[in-house]
Amino acid sequence: MKNILVIGGSYFLGRVFVEEMAQDPDNCVYVVNRGNRPLNMPTVRELRCDRNDVAGMRAILPHKTWDAVVDFCAYAPQDVDDLMRVMTRDTIKHYLLISTASVYAPTKIRPVRENAPIVTAPQPALGPAASYGYLKALTEQTARRHCTQRSVPYTCLRPTIIYGRYNYAPRESYFFDLVRRGEPVVIPEHDLPLFQFVLVDDAARATARCVLNSAAYGKTFNVSADELISYGRLVEVIEAVSGKTISRRPMDVATIDRLRIPLPFPLDDHLIYSGRLLQETLDFSFTPFHAGMQSAYDWYRQSMSTTP
Repeated sequence: MKNILVIGGSYFLGRVFVEEMAQDPDNCVYVVNRGNRPLNMPTVRELRCDRNDVAGMRAILPHKTWDAVVDFCAYAPQDVDDLMRVMTRDTIKHYLLISTASVYAPTKIRPVRENAPIVTAPQPALGPAASYGYLKALTEQTARRHCTQRSVPYTCLRPTIIYGRYNYAPRESYFFDLVRRGEPVVIPEHDLPLFQFVLVDDAARATARCVLNSAAYGKTFNVSADELISYGRLVEVIEAVSGKTISRRPMDVATIDRLRIPLPFPLDDHLIYSGRLLQETLDFSFTPFHAGMQSAYDWYRQSMSTTP
């Protein structure tokens, strides 16, 4: 029996990962979070605590050796520092940090690989998200330092744009809502830039594939499917999976910005990453975009039908 401790795990990728791990009867899965969204899975032990409450964490965590600690909600170095204050040296066999592709510094060298330069300061141009990538980069460094000092195998995953079931962010659902209401979809008049997605189920499977896998020890992986997607291609695929004709309204980027149309993906730069290292190291393949978007749309329709 493997003891798996998940930090976070109630939202989106974390939740899908817990579902994935809970299917294996050899896994004993514990989830620690503040309990705002209970999972209510019969084989998963849910422990309620703020991860930064060191005394509380010491009190609620059972005295076990954790075969893997999978951390979905470390957003700042203090989050990892506090967790490591709770864990003694011999209680973790493998630590996995879910980071983000936002840690990469702007570059014209594409696709961006895992050894590309990392941001070294907040990026004010990103507005409310100015510090997100920078803090995640510092968190990676902190986690790596703690694991090195403790001789604990460390793995870092950097997903790109995640989509699929349980997605609370207005990404694909922004377009699904427009389609459902029969409203036109604004897209940039030039069918660029290009970006990449990863289906949440694929990101969860990739994370699970890394757990206690010596081939993943000491590695950092981009988690990104190969297909390059533009706004035009995205709408084309949504049209196919929904079976509905979508009215497109091409618009220049300046007007989109002036009208504050909340298109969820980049308007003026490419986001292209290489997921090759993960595919080759773990013998992993990603779901084709059309199939993934079909599953996302089906889940969206089902969830809308059950919404009061």
